Order: sequence, then C-alpha cells, then structure tokens
Amino acid sequence: MEMKTVNATNLRAIGYDSARRVLVVQQSSGTFEFANVSSDVWRRFSQSGNVSSFYRDNIEEEFVKKRIK
Repeated sequence: MEMKTVNATNLRAIGYDSARRVLVVQQSSGTFEFANVSSDVWRRFSQSGNVSSFYRDNIEEEFVKKRIK
C-alpha cells in the first residue's frame, strides 16, 4: 500500500487498500488500521484541506481502530 505523507498535527501518513477497504493512519503514537472504510471517505480524507479535522470528525469516532505498529 502506498502511504501519502501529510503535514498535520499528530498525523504523519495515510494510506488506503481499496480491495480490503482498509484505511491506515500513521500517527506519532503508532500506526492504526480502520476497517470498512469506503473509497468515498478515503477520497474526501486524502483530498481534505485539513486532514486533522477530517480525521477527528469523520474517521476517529466512526470506525473501529486497531493498532498494527
């Protein structure tokens, strides 16, 4: 999976596996996987002008987070 570096508070990089519908987020505290994320959510997240706010408002509380690293 290709990871996209982001310049955001607490977020380092983001990536998406469309076949598995899995979002991966590298944070300063570790790397986390979110299951059942639609390609639309990924598109809006990856193109957001403020990825920190989008993450907080649309991902962090909406999807189950699992630490992978």
